Amino acid sequence: MTRSVSIFGATGSIGANTLEIIRQDPEAYRVVALTGGRNIKCLASAATEFNAEIAVTAHDELLESLRDALEGTDVEVAAGEKALVDAAARPADWIMSAIVGFAGLPPGLRALEQGTTLALANKESLVAAGPLLMETARRSNARIIPVDSEHSAIFQALNGEDLQSVERVIITASGGAFRDWPLEALSKATPEQAASHPNWPMGERITIDSASMFNKAMELIEAKEFFGFSTDQIEVLMHRESLIHALVGFRDGGLMAHVGPADMRHAIGYALHHPGRSHLPVERLDLARIGQLNFQSPEPGRYPALVLVREVMAAGGHAGAAFNGSKEAALDGFLDGRIRFTDMARVVEREIENISMDGHGKAAMTLESVREADRVARVRAQESMAELNR
Repeated sequence: MTRSVSIFGATGSIGANTLEIIRQDPEAYRVVALTGGRNIKCLASAATEFNAEIAVTAHDELLESLRDALEGTDVEVAAGEKALVDAAARPADWIMSAIVGFAGLPPGLRALEQGTTLALANKESLVAAGPLLMETARRSNARIIPVDSEHSAIFQALNGEDLQSVERVIITASGGAFRDWPLEALSKATPEQAASHPNWPMGERITIDSASMFNKAMELIEAKEFFGFSTDQIEVLMHRESLIHALVGFRDGGLMAHVGPADMRHAIGYALHHPGRSHLPVERLDLARIGQLNFQSPEPGRYPALVLVREVMAAGGHAGAAFNGSKEAALDGFLDGRIRFTDMARVVEREIENISMDGHGKAAMTLESVREADRVARVRAQESMAELNR
C-alpha cells in the first residue's frame, strides 16, 4: 500500500536523508509536499524527481524563482509562512518536520491537527511549545515520533516498557569543539573554532550549539516534554565516541542502551517505518575494532547551559520559548562578533531571570502566546548584548 508523505525542510540534511531513504523504494510512497528555504535548485529538483503535489519556499521573494525552476512540470508552487501552514494541512499519512528554528512550529501544529503521524526533528517545537504540541496531538489522535537521535534512542529503548518503571534517562553528548580546551581560553574562541566538530561535520549553528551544549540543554527539555519525565530523572553524560545515543535506567537497576553509528538515517528510517523496521544503508558497527567506549560527567563551568536549563525545566510554561529565543539571538550575536562565546550563556541567564520576575512564563499557552514570548526574549537578548558591549 502506497503511503503519502510530506517533508518540511526537504533541502536540509534531515530532509535530504529522508528523500534518500524514500528513493530506495519510490513505488511505496507518494510525495505530497516538499518545502525548503533559499536553495531553490535543490527544492525544484526534488519536487520534480518525486513528482510532488506542491513545492513551497519559506521566502515570498523567491516564489518566481521557484515557479521558473518548475516550469513545465505539474508541481504546484507557493511561498511564505501561510503557504507552509497550508501545505501542512494537506492530507498525508506521514509528515517530516525538519524546518530549522521556531519557523517549524506553526506547520508542525497544523500537521498534527489533521491527525497524522509527525516525525519530529525540529527541536524548537518541543522546547518552545511542548505542552501545546503534545495537547494538539492528543486532541487530534495524532502520533509524534521523535527523530533527534537521542530521543529516537529513548523511544526505542522504551518500546514495550512501562514508563512507571523508569528510574532515570541518560542523554549522551560528544562535548563539542571545546571539550578539551582550558576553561580560560573559551572567552577567546572564534565562531570558526566553535563550528569545527570533533566527530562529524554539521551545520554551523548546530555545531556551535554543540560546543556550548545549548543543543543538549534543549534535548533535556524535549525529553521532559515528550516523555513526561521529571527534571531530576534526566541526566547528561559525555561520550566521545558518540555511538551510544541514550540509555534508559529502570527501577530494577538495569540500563537499556541504544547503540548505533552516528548516522541520522537510522532515526529517520525508524520513524518512517515504525512500528516495523526496514533495511537501511547505514554502517554496521564492528565492536571489536572499536574496542572501548568512554564516558565522563560534563563540567558545569564549561557548559553553563546545562545548569541554566534546569531552571527552565522547573519553571515550565513559556520559559522554554524564552530560553530558545534568547539562545538563538545570542548565537546570532556571537556569529556577528558582538559578544564572546562565553557571553551567550550570560545573555540566556538574564532572560531566565526576567521570566521568573515578570510571571509571563505562567500565562496560558497558545501559538500566539509562544510567539510573543519568543519575540520578547529576542528583544531583551539584544538589550543584554548591548549592555555587555558597554
